Amino acid sequence: MGLHLNCDLLALDDEAIQDYLHYLKSRHHTPSDSFFKHTVYGLRYLFRIFDRKESRVILPSIERAKKLPVVLSQQEVRKLLKAPKLLKHRLALALIYGCGLRNFELCKLRITDIDLDRKMLHVREGKGRKDRYVPLCELLVRGIKTYLKAEKPSVYLFNGKDSSGKPVPLSARGVQWAAREARRASGIRKQVTAHCLRHSYATHLLEMGTDIITLKELLGHVDINTTLVYLHVARVGRKAPFSPLEKLYGA
Repeated sequence: MGLHLNCDLLALDDEAIQDYLHYLKSRHHTPSDSFFKHTVYGLRYLFRIFDRKESRVILPSIERAKKLPVVLSQQEVRKLLKAPKLLKHRLALALIYGCGLRNFELCKLRITDIDLDRKMLHVREGKGRKDRYVPLCELLVRGIKTYLKAEKPSVYLFNGKDSSGKPVPLSARGVQWAAREARRASGIRKQVTAHCLRHSYATHLLEMGTDIITLKELLGHVDINTTLVYLHVARVGRKAPFSPLEKLYGA
């Protein structure tokens, strides 16, 4: 912006800044969203470090692209969970799907967070530092018991090790690697990440009849609008959606 106007940005008045931002948005060859975003963020940072309180320029908010999550079918989830060779990786991915965990929530799970008798999992300090309980199914209970007996982890359910050999939580990168390898081995062509399993958990629960408020609590969402996005991908409603091509030839 300074190069374009050939002047010191701090010497510009509010009207000149607004005119430039309008120019960026309205010219024929519109700049990329990334360029406009960094222009706005740069101006905000400049005003803050120079304490330009007298500026009345209204810098526009940057809207995120409204993308829908990638969701696996139940058949694809079964293939994905069967693919890893290591029990540790199979259980990690099964817990993300079976309990709707975020990647970092899985990594910092402690053995003491698991109540096998009550079949409950205590998720501590999720997003927004919010605790929640989620149910464990019998399949996960059996899987955790087998894993604990075979691997004998300490402190964390899934241990990594630092340079001194001290137990530390498994890294988020390690979980994503396990998800990528499982996708490759399963032959699934969708862009599968660990978080894709959480999206699938939410979508499948909606399709199985879970109400949106209960789902919000299970996912640990602060804002109900975050949960509502799954209504756009779940096959729920009075009548299942269909393609008009099915009716075209009397099918």
